[in-house]
Amino acid sequence: MIRVLVVDDQDLVRSGICRLLADAEQVEVVGDAASGEEAVQKARDLEPDVVLMDINMPGIGGLEATQKILQRQPGIQIIALTVYDGDPYTSRLLKIGASGYLTKGAHFDEMLRAIVKVNSGQKYISPEIAQKLALRPFQDDAGSPFETLSERELQISIMIAKGQRVPLIGEALFLSPKTVNSYRYRIFEKLGIEKSDVQLTHLALRHGLIDANEVN
Repeated sequence: MIRVLVVDDQDLVRSGICRLLADAEQVEVVGDAASGEEAVQKARDLEPDVVLMDINMPGIGGLEATQKILQRQPGIQIIALTVYDGDPYTSRLLKIGASGYLTKGAHFDEMLRAIVKVNSGQKYISPEIAQKLALRPFQDDAGSPFETLSERELQISIMIAKGQRVPLIGEALFLSPKTVNSYRYRIFEKLGIEKSDVQLTHLALRHGLIDANEVN
């Protein structure tokens, strides 16, 4: 049996995945988590073989949680589960050491196939994402400007683009509002935009970093 930990901040998504996996003969769901912080703790306590990790969550987020888990437990295989199918998520996750990458639109059979494959020590990337990665060297587009950001800057960019206010971002990330604003201005400078949250949101939408439905 492959021991799986399911991580997603949306209760319906998390419980739905757990219910589907419960019917799979090869898999045992050993736990679930609603945040990156909880994922790190439960990975340590439960020692799963595979973690299905939602990337875009409040708090430290899936990227940082993935990194923390792999630093402490390099034997765990992590499959990133996200609504986004393009960079900078794919490249960041692979560099961090994730074993797989699935979008939330993937069929359950594909998710199960990915779990089995990464548990055997192989990598799994959805075919459409793999094709995008393969075509990147032949595209005139230099890629997403968000690739220039650090993981923390990327995380804060997403939160700002969704319309979250600086005090709430600081509270979620355990940072002072002053520190969040320092990151904010650094992000604007790196992305080459004026100090405008609206511009950042438009840029994030254009490069598929967020979905229009997520903007407050």
